[in-house]
Amino acid sequence: MKDKFFKYIHQLQDTITSALEAADGKAKFQEDIWKRPEGGGGRTRVIENGNVIEKGGVNISGVHGKLPDSMQQYFGVKDADFFACGLSLVIHPKSPMVPTVHANWRYFEMYDKEGNIVDQWFGGGQDLTPYYLFNEDATHFHRACKTACDKHNPEFYSKYKARCDEYFYNSHRNEGRGVGGLFFDYCKASDEMSMENWYNFVTEVGNSFVSAYLPIMEKRKDLNYTEAQRKWQEIRRGRYVEFNLVHDKGTLFGLKTNGRIESILMSLPPHVQWVYDHHPEAGSEEERLIEVLKNPIDWI
Repeated sequence: MKDKFFKYIHQLQDTITSALEAADGKAKFQEDIWKRPEGGGGRTRVIENGNVIEKGGVNISGVHGKLPDSMQQYFGVKDADFFACGLSLVIHPKSPMVPTVHANWRYFEMYDKEGNIVDQWFGGGQDLTPYYLFNEDATHFHRACKTACDKHNPEFYSKYKARCDEYFYNSHRNEGRGVGGLFFDYCKASDEMSMENWYNFVTEVGNSFVSAYLPIMEKRKDLNYTEAQRKWQEIRRGRYVEFNLVHDKGTLFGLKTNGRIESILMSLPPHVQWVYDHHPEAGSEEERLIEVLKNPIDWI
């Protein structure tokens, strides 16, 4: 399974980076191949200063070795080895009219001293973070998520949409990071779903990403915007940074397993603001966004 999924994310990385380069029309991804001293490595691809994309990364990695003590305590195991692979992406567009997007699809195995698999699971999802809210964009993104889920289980969309709203939430701000999408983790074999079934589901979601996001980018990338709207985008990007550094499990796992810092932190936007005690104007589009982020919406 690990070889099969690792091959899949290599192919998916190629598909997504090609589609994003075509949509941007100017910038190209810079590729870095890196190795982890303890075992494994990855292929980082970063794009910057394009016509549409200010900064973005589409990274894959496959790492293995002894599970660090801190993570053994987290999982409640001793003397465990692990293998983890996945694709993680974040795209920060220039225009505040185009939403930021994040996605991740991953697979994890844990082994005993003899090298036997003692646990394995899939995780992942995709979510949208707009700065100016176009309801039809959120609906389009969620419909793509639901279509992928419905091919495998009619309950998956509502279940994983709710988990996304719960997970991508800045509890210290009492607001969501964005308008959500899907989030699933610890997807293990059961009577209902084999690991092969989970593989088919996760890859279905991965394959849906381009059609979920690219039409939104194409639709909004040429809209006019003001300096004030750009400032609002940078303030909201600050909330994105706060979530990634305070709450995100993936960032924590990468840092605690001696991951590549440049790859882990590529999700951070290049231009951000933290304005003291900032509040949007009453009745404005900025305030409308905040109200939506406080109370998740059923976009379908």
